[in-house]
Amino acid sequence: MSFTEEALAYLRSQPIARMATHSADGQPDVVPVAFEFDGTYFWVGGSGSTVVDTRKFRNVRAGNHKVALVIDDMVSFEPFVARGVRIYGHAEQPYERVGMVGPGIFIRITPVVSWSWNLAGEPIGDTWYESRRTVHRAPTG
Repeated sequence: MSFTEEALAYLRSQPIARMATHSADGQPDVVPVAFEFDGTYFWVGGSGSTVVDTRKFRNVRAGNHKVALVIDDMVSFEPFVARGVRIYGHAEQPYERVGMVGPGIFIRITPVVSWSWNLAGEPIGDTWYESRRTVHRAPTG
């Protein structure tokens, strides 16, 4: 993986992401989700039979595999301190696995490209935070 140690620590410290998918007719859909990152893949899903009926699962099952995740937080408004990671990824059909909420059904997301900003949590200066763009290698094996 191509995430820096600082980005990995940040991703593992955050419990919520926003996940964007799109439907067959192109309608975007963004929802807050709990997520896991195992160092290679992001996992979104849960236990219970209704998780597979959610719009995000339906969109991926319909063949819309391009997704986006945003993991961010607002450390402070005064002074202004924001930080985060945005990921474009490839989602795969659901997997049964034991995840953050126990056994369940999860979408596996492979990061393709990401942008991170201000992971050190510094106050903003005279300009917006500069972002770091990373192109991720496809996992092997």
